[in-house]
Amino acid sequence: MKIIIAGAGEVGMYLAKMLATEHHEIVVMDTNKDRLEDVSTHFDLLTVEGTATSFENLKEAGVKNADLFIAVTHELEVNITSCIISKKLGAKRTIARVDNREYLLPINKAQFISLGIDSLVYPQMLAAREIVSLLSQTGTSEVFNFSGGSLSLFVLRLDESAPVMNKTLQEASKIDKELIYRAVAISRDGNTIIPRGNDVFMPNDIVYVITNQKGVSKLMKYSGQKKLDTHNIMILGGSRIGARTAIALQDTSKVKLIEHDHNKCLELADTLPNAMIINGDGRNIDLLREENIEKMDVFIAVTSDSETNILTCIQAKRLGVQKTIAAVENTDYINLAENLGIDAMINKKLITASYIMRFTVNADVPSFVCLTGSDAEVLEFVVRPGAKITKTSLKEINFPKEAIIGGVIRDKKGFIARGDTVVHSNDRVVVFALPSIIHKIEGFFN
Repeated sequence: MKIIIAGAGEVGMYLAKMLATEHHEIVVMDTNKDRLEDVSTHFDLLTVEGTATSFENLKEAGVKNADLFIAVTHELEVNITSCIISKKLGAKRTIARVDNREYLLPINKAQFISLGIDSLVYPQMLAAREIVSLLSQTGTSEVFNFSGGSLSLFVLRLDESAPVMNKTLQEASKIDKELIYRAVAISRDGNTIIPRGNDVFMPNDIVYVITNQKGVSKLMKYSGQKKLDTHNIMILGGSRIGARTAIALQDTSKVKLIEHDHNKCLELADTLPNAMIINGDGRNIDLLREENIEKMDVFIAVTSDSETNILTCIQAKRLGVQKTIAAVENTDYINLAENLGIDAMINKKLITASYIMRFTVNADVPSFVCLTGSDAEVLEFVVRPGAKITKTSLKEINFPKEAIIGGVIRDKKGFIARGDTVVHSNDRVVVFALPSIIHKIEGFFN
């Protein structure tokens, strides 16, 4: 697939990194020569210096033959205009990054489609949705739903008292005769393990588990986790993520939002009538104590500064908050934050990449998830009629060892995949895979 990425910022760089390992022909465009040199030094791809709204620059990038044009610059107008021009010049599909929720309203999305923009991505809204989703399953570090929750991927840090501790996967599966969850990966010391039956669960493992709604309570029990209340929530930072999160939570929880900018507080007060807006510095421990942080169930730090978010979450944990969530934009800090006891990390680059990456797979992929604490990815495939995976049982199809099938959704009901499972046409199959193997597993579902 030929893919053009307009914008070599953080999101563009991360997309280039992800796609460069998957045998695509990648071209990155940017006006900043230094950024392009950095990209070409680290990845095997082409670069074009210039603006993505230039017909000449787009033709130089080969837009006529592009399967996918992705505009992720920091300028909204450039993203929209470049997508419109690219579609006119021959790009098969275009995706634009936007920063305005109004554009995502159905009536407005239809207008963009008519102009030639196939999809819009709003990172801040995606991040806010992920935070709200996390709070619905507060014993987890992350949770991702497939097909409306028919199957879910839970990310859990094993408690030392967990019944599965120091057991192999085979031994752990015998704890409960009814197999309604499956470990599809383990993150240990920064490495990702696609587990087999003889792999052992160890203290501080971060385990990725597929289950359906019926298996959630048992999953929490066997991992040593428990569901927490989320009635009292404190949010640090009145950013778009903070504001969107507060809007989603203000009617069901008591929300306090701390923002240091006085004018922004006045704006937030108008849009958040059911939340308490506090003008102050959230790094000030005295302020946090005055606002009864010890009574908070959840502390969410989403300022523009990753270090502030990490440090305030650590402080909140020490002051008695049971669950902390930090926006961490520097991916190098994610493992550090996990080791410091922060319960969950939100990263806009990964969330945006997850949304966009599903368009780069040569198969029907409704969902694609790039995970914060793992090198691997999770894909939801729709099985096409006559696909290779339907020819025999899973244990006989010779599926790559770098990937594992976690579950199957059939007639809107999810179940865990076993060796004797036979996949049917139009089933939805959730697969956990290392990036280097994705181009190989596509062929099983086409």
